[in-house]
Parts: sequence; structure tokens; C-alpha cells
Amino acid sequence: MFNEAVRQQGILTVWNDDKGYGFITPVTGGARVFVHVSAFPRGRRPAANDLVTYGAGRDERNRPRASDVLFEGPARAVRKRTPGLGVALATVTVFFTLLLGLVALDQAPGLLLAAYGLFSLAAFAMYRADKRAAERAEWRVAEVNLHAVALLGGWPGALVARRVFRHKTRKQPFRTIFWCTVVANCATLGWLVYDSPLPIG
Repeated sequence: MFNEAVRQQGILTVWNDDKGYGFITPVTGGARVFVHVSAFPRGRRPAANDLVTYGAGRDERNRPRASDVLFEGPARAVRKRTPGLGVALATVTVFFTLLLGLVALDQAPGLLLAAYGLFSLAAFAMYRADKRAAERAEWRVAEVNLHAVALLGGWPGALVARRVFRHKTRKQPFRTIFWCTVVANCATLGWLVYDSPLPIG
């Protein structure tokens, strides 16, 4: 894919964890070098300001690109907490608590609670698979499928997965469509519970 040259040392000055790529600035100076997450060893997530060594090569368009990246020094003991994870977990907890209350009051069938749980697990697994595929430059999960499982009731799992895997948290119009599926699902749930009584038991 690209021709590899001598190894160099640099600093990962720019890193987009959602998209899985960034730029390395050589310590000796010069132009930034593009690097994809697939060039890093498994077991440790890259982060801005990591000191690394890399194979300096060029891609098929003759642009600088790093390969075979290795971290210099041990991993940092303290890593920044995943932003938004606490809010996502709190939101999901409140939602399932309310849903459990509806079931306890015979306002909704237990199968509805089970369905939300199963679709949420499916959504979480799909986001995890898509994140891994993005890191390995493999075949991705179609966005329409991610939106479909959220619309069907898997949005709580998707909400948590987006934060846990730092995936699809900034991309537009994905974010807007995702929140539309959440609103549509909750509106449908409200209509089913209050305006169209579901058979209980």
C-alpha cells in the first residue's frame, strides 16, 4: 500500500479517537505524518501527546504516512474519563426504572421490558463490532442498521456504547438521526402505554 522507509521518533500531536486517525509530528521537525489506528499495536489506545517511533513511508498518492507504530515508554497511569458516559448511564438507568415501574403497575407488559433489554444488548454489540471494524479497516456495520436497532428499542444500549467505545459521538448527520430515533421510540412507547392499552399478562 505504501513504501516504508527508516524509523523515526515523533509525538502524536493530533488524534481523533472517534475516526481512528491522527498526525505525528517528528521530533526532528518537518511536516506532520498521517497515521491510522491500524498502525498501532493492540492493547493500548493512542492518545494525543504520546511519544512514538514509526516507519516513515508514503501512501499510494505519495503522501507521508506512518506504519508499524510503537509506543515509547509505559502507558500513562491516569487516563481521561470517557466524556458523557456518566450522563448516558444515568439516562438509561432512569429510563429502565420508569419502564420497570410501568410493568409493576400493570401499565405495560413484561415482554416490553425484555424487548428493550434485548435490543439494547444487540445495539451495544453492533457498536462494538463497528468500532473494531473501523480500527482494523474492515467491513463496517451499515449506519442504517445502527439507527434501525435504536428505533426498535435498542437506543439505551446504543447511548452507552457510543460513550464506552467513543464511537459515533461527533459525526453528523449521524448524531441528529440517532436522537430522532430516540424521540420517535419514546413517543411511540408513550402512545402504546397511555393511548393504546397493551394486553397485560
